[in-house]
Amino acid sequence: MKAQSHIVVKKFGGTSVGSVERVEAVAERILNDRQAGQSPIVVASAMAGETNRLVGLAHEINPRYRGRAYDMLLASGEQVSISLLAMALEKRGVPSRPYSHTNWESKQTLFFQKHEFKVSMVISYWNL
Repeated sequence: MKAQSHIVVKKFGGTSVGSVERVEAVAERILNDRQAGQSPIVVASAMAGETNRLVGLAHEINPRYRGRAYDMLLASGEQVSISLLAMALEKRGVPSRPYSHTNWESKQTLFFQKHEFKVSMVISYWNL
């Protein structure tokens, strides 16, 4: 009889996915969690230091710009992390589908723009 599966959201910060070795370790952890009966939904940040690097590049071009291109630029850091993690999971036989959310047409965007910071989210999950 198959063990009951539990959906669990797991968030990995920049240090956790800060190198190829760390991405591989996260993939191993997720594989082990799946084998233990969990159905994880994974949220990953950009690799350590990447968001600061991208903000610096944006400020060199236009220090005041906070429009859609800024959102897309910052989200690209998460895109890299989640793409690498999806590849590491696939290598272990864990089907995954990376997703990203870069369309910020919501009330939360207004709050973040008013307070001069942005949040990007990239979620990877696989069939439960």
